[in-house]
Amino acid sequence: MKNADKNRKSSVKQNRFLEVWKQFRRNKGAMFGLIVLIFLILIALLADVIWDYETDIIAMQVGDRLAKPSLAHPFGTDNYGRDMLARIGYGTRYSMLIGFASVLMGTVIGVPLGAISGYVGGRFDTVLMRIVDTFTIIPSLLMTIILVSVLGTNLLNLMIALSISTIPVMTRITRASVMVTRNNDYIESARAIGAPTYVILIKHVLPNCFSPILVQATLRVGSSIISAAGLSYIGLGVPLPTPEWGALLSASKSFIINAQHMCLFPGLAIMITVMVINLVGDGLRGALDPKLKR
Repeated sequence: MKNADKNRKSSVKQNRFLEVWKQFRRNKGAMFGLIVLIFLILIALLADVIWDYETDIIAMQVGDRLAKPSLAHPFGTDNYGRDMLARIGYGTRYSMLIGFASVLMGTVIGVPLGAISGYVGGRFDTVLMRIVDTFTIIPSLLMTIILVSVLGTNLLNLMIALSISTIPVMTRITRASVMVTRNNDYIESARAIGAPTYVILIKHVLPNCFSPILVQATLRVGSSIISAAGLSYIGLGVPLPTPEWGALLSASKSFIINAQHMCLFPGLAIMITVMVINLVGDGLRGALDPKLKR
């Protein structure tokens, strides 16, 4: 009997996944975004295999200084003669890591807080939401700048600062979803048979709030990449010679007249990455939200 019940649940989950995937595939923009995003993730994972950090990324080649795009250097070279294609490609690792890791950390903290707040309610909900409101009224970029200034400028501190600015967003979206779900009949049934609160939240409430949380988290990745690039541009992000895209843009400020390729290609990398992530997020929203299905 237990095996039959497990098989039935597994079949339902599989059918749900196939339905979502079918809806997602209908969105050509989302499929294009997914393909490009997978390509970028592969570059980030295989960066050490494709390029050698010491010789291809940070080693100076003064003789090739500020070379224009050519067959030898498709994206040109920087002011130290380093190949821009290699540096941008290797920088994919840092930008993608910052985007995904900061959102993951913010989600791990924000989702449980939002779930408990929305389910329990009462004084705990009121106090927590006032704290969240305090963080919300401060612009996220300004908050990140303050946190990075306090913590120091390195990769880990940048991810921590961006994750803290993500927590209020994930807390609010989770709380709203839980408040809609908590009064459903199957939740009342679980309460009636004496199921512990944490079991109800983990097994019954959160799985039914997964869609909006996933969509919001996906869209936040693009925002985090832009914020990280902006902070690196003003010197508060990943320090040089690390080839993070915002740091590459910052290094190109003095050469924007004589070597436009130094700022063009890192800017395009940021724009394309954020665009494909938003396309995937939009596709997920359409596939997971029945109201948007055609």
